Amino acid sequence: MKKIKYLIILLILILVGIIGNRIYIKITSTTSDPTTGEKVKIGDKVDSFNDVIVYYNGPVSNVIGRNTTSSGYNLGLKYQCVEFVKRYYYEYLDHEMPDSYGHAKDFFDENIPDGKMSPKRNLIQYSNPSISKPEVSDLIVFGATSYNRYGHVAIISDVTEDEIEIIQQNPGPFANSRERYGLKMMEGKWEIQNKKTLGWLRKENE
Repeated sequence: MKKIKYLIILLILILVGIIGNRIYIKITSTTSDPTTGEKVKIGDKVDSFNDVIVYYNGPVSNVIGRNTTSSGYNLGLKYQCVEFVKRYYYEYLDHEMPDSYGHAKDFFDENIPDGKMSPKRNLIQYSNPSISKPEVSDLIVFGATSYNRYGHVAIISDVTEDEIEIIQQNPGPFANSRERYGLKMMEGKWEIQNKKTLGWLRKENE
């Protein structure tokens, strides 16, 4: 009798989870843009930088297919954070990465010394803190957390003496596409004041 009771409770919990997830997706598939207050739905433009568009993705886990170029180069899953940064580097900087796959956190290789080439991305990698100050168009990498095991990536859109701004895709259904973090020079190195920041990557000057 106890087993039947436990099975019934388990089934109820599973149903509640499924229904709750569907309600969440339905609510977050259309919401208000935090910046403008206008209604947006998945796939709508919410921002852009250097003419590269940021699309609304709704729930952070939402995926609506893979985006590839006409030549077959993999840009990533629509409209995850990785898809935006790779599309930015492809469209604005004319850059294709040798390894076009991987989760956001995988864009930073902890075995590569500060200021050295990342062969998988064909970009110079800088650690946080670094001898090199972050620059506009750098690809910034954030580590995994207890609620996001894949990490996060974005593009640095502005740099001042004491602050950076990032532009990002898929930060969350109710989050802004832009965020700002403090920047400090400490013991000869530049440090972005965000504990999740692993470092940033940059296309080598040609």
